[in-house]
Amino acid sequence: MGQKEATMSSWSQEQNQSPGGLNPHLSRTLLLLLLSVASAQGDPPNPNACLVFQSVKGTTVNCHPPAEIPRRLPTDTVHLAVEFFNLTQLPADILRGTPKLQELHLSSNRLENLSAEFLLPVPQLKVLDLTRNALSRLPRGLFRGSAALRTLVLKENRLHVLEASCLHGLQALEHLDLSENRLRTLPAGLLANLTDLRVLDLSNNRLETLPPDLLRGPQQLERLHLEGNRLRALEDDLLAPQKDLRHLFLSDNQLAKVAANAFRGLRWLDFLDLSNNSLSSVPKGLWAGLGRPTRDLQDGFDLSQNPWICDGNLRDLFRWLVDNKDKMFFRNDTRCAAPAALKGWTLLAVAESH
Repeated sequence: MGQKEATMSSWSQEQNQSPGGLNPHLSRTLLLLLLSVASAQGDPPNPNACLVFQSVKGTTVNCHPPAEIPRRLPTDTVHLAVEFFNLTQLPADILRGTPKLQELHLSSNRLENLSAEFLLPVPQLKVLDLTRNALSRLPRGLFRGSAALRTLVLKENRLHVLEASCLHGLQALEHLDLSENRLRTLPAGLLANLTDLRVLDLSNNRLETLPPDLLRGPQQLERLHLEGNRLRALEDDLLAPQKDLRHLFLSDNQLAKVAANAFRGLRWLDFLDLSNNSLSSVPKGLWAGLGRPTRDLQDGFDLSQNPWICDGNLRDLFRWLVDNKDKMFFRNDTRCAAPAALKGWTLLAVAESH
């Protein structure tokens, strides 16, 4: 019990023992005086202590420099943040004795590796954030006890290769962020067991190709981020299983080819970004099912910064642009690179002149 609480308890006991009690006005005056004395004598805040908050759901512990990371945590800890410490290794057994932990934030450190047993003490974990660390690999079996995990963020690490089994155990995962790593390839079957996945972010890696079965596991994907890679082609079957996909980001790649059936079945797509690629033409029928009259692309589309050749091969695209121009971003940056007579014209101007 702290000094302030001890003082209040002592005052309460003395009041109860006084015959007939105290005068209400005098009681209030004495209480305020005692509280001010207790506060004056209290210990000053410790600048090296983590911030601790308690609620009916459990304890939240937030540790940022210059705080000292505690050796032991409250057994009812549900939220733990240890961020911006530049740690290369975590304190041994930091998660021991915290079986109720639901969120773990370890961003902005320099963690180089994790033990395969690291997450076993926290089977109820729902959120794991490892943004901005130095992880180059994920140990086999890391998630074997993480059936409750819903959000996994590995953004801005040094991952350059993933094993097909590295995500096994994540039956409930809904959000996976692997952006800003060094991935050149992905193994077949990587997402095979992630049936509940809704958001997949693979942006800003070094991917040149994608395994054909990449999206065969997820059944409810809504957002797919592939921007900022080195993809050269979008094949027929990659997106076909994702009937609920709503946002598709493919900008800043090297796409020169998009297969005619690449968007087949995307009946609910709200946003499409193909900007800053190497597209000069697209096959007839590519846009069937996208936009009007089938469905309005509610959040728009972007085809800018591509070297379009505005000849007869774009007639299908021209008709589609006229029907969907109200949803078109960066119209003035969506221009013809050829033929010479149309170089510099906007695609929409050419489309409306046909």
